[in-house]
Amino acid sequence: MPVVTIQQGPRSVELKRELIKQVTDAFVDSLQIPAESVQVWIQEVPTDSWGSAGTLTADK
Repeated sequence: MPVVTIQQGPRSVELKRELIKQVTDAFVDSLQIPAESVQVWIQEVPTDSWGSAGTLTADK
């Protein structure tokens, strides 16, 4: 069973629902497996807890 972990900044529940649906559909289509076997975990990281290009995301 595939387990997909997505690390991202905070998003609305509606966006997370759509993300999980589309990721699941991609695995179902590409691996020919049942949707019930796909798990998607979302780890939300506050913008003050990560950065890129040397800058804290909360400061952008």
